Amino acid sequence: MSDRPQTDRALVALVPVEGDVRAAVRAALDAAEWKRVVPAGATVALKVNLGWDLFIPGSITSPLVAEAFILEIREHVGTIYMVEADQVLENVERAFHESGMAAVCQRTGVEWVNMSRQPLDLVDAPENVVLRRVEVPRVLRDALLITLPVMKTHAKTGITGALKNQWGCLSKMRHEYHLVLDDALADLNHVVRPTLALMDGTVGLEGNGPKSGNPKIADRILCSADPVALDTIQAISMGIDPGSCRHLRRCAERGIGIDDRDRIDVRGMQPEEHVVAFRPAQHNAVSVVETLLRKSFFKKLFFNTPIFHICLFGAKIYYRIWTAFHARVMWRRIRAHQWYGPQWASDWPGLDDTRAGRD
Repeated sequence: MSDRPQTDRALVALVPVEGDVRAAVRAALDAAEWKRVVPAGATVALKVNLGWDLFIPGSITSPLVAEAFILEIREHVGTIYMVEADQVLENVERAFHESGMAAVCQRTGVEWVNMSRQPLDLVDAPENVVLRRVEVPRVLRDALLITLPVMKTHAKTGITGALKNQWGCLSKMRHEYHLVLDDALADLNHVVRPTLALMDGTVGLEGNGPKSGNPKIADRILCSADPVALDTIQAISMGIDPGSCRHLRRCAERGIGIDDRDRIDVRGMQPEEHVVAFRPAQHNAVSVVETLLRKSFFKKLFFNTPIFHICLFGAKIYYRIWTAFHARVMWRRIRAHQWYGPQWASDWPGLDDTRAGRD
């Protein structure tokens, strides 16, 4: 649980990507003064977003950004773990291997940890609103948490970023809290707060996120030790009113970070002047049906009986049909991009010092 003292101001880096992703990651880290919060030799748990095994570009943290980040921090820190967990609709092991993240870990010597297979420590949080007892994967108790979200819209929270990325730290049944998601996110980040957040804004996702949206090239990297401030600047740079994202206010009220734009210092691009407008999310069919059922008299029947497995099967069929009709065009467009396309080619060699512009 975080006992970090609160300050009156927050610092967020917002830097452009101009062909060299690793240089942009380095610039964002330096501008955010990351070494002030990450001690030398620290063991690090790197929480990526691998929340969809039928992923499209922008729906998951890109391996390009993950590898650039690892290469920039590994001489300063100790052991690095890459962590993510299963979901009821996804197989994270499949996402890990097919996304290219497994190859990143192999090249960089980072150890992969599926948190669904980790021992859990039960943390009491009586001051929380919803999650009074939180099962925390052991790796997050033994290491500093650094979160690597991707810039996306989200049907339930408006945006998903440095705060929402911790949702994957809960058990597979976390969907039970969807109707109280704003408070649950504040509770979770009160217990499992990232030490540092670096956001992949190379290819984001607009529209019906976090899965069935449309890839959006944004060409930016964000970094901050304050996840609330980072998500606030993220929203502004996407053309979304951060005030419409209720979980930001909940987290600010709990002392997790700052959501007041006047108290956030931005280094690099000013978000109001460099907006890449993202189309807001609407609920897709799966989200609409789930919300209606959760609010209905039949909630326990559909979510607390074997009928739930039929619902999951239907949702998986929906996403497979959606992918069959939409994903090919999206993949073709992003794979053609000179900077971001090669990371999803089978022969992508990854980043090295020559490609990163170093001698």
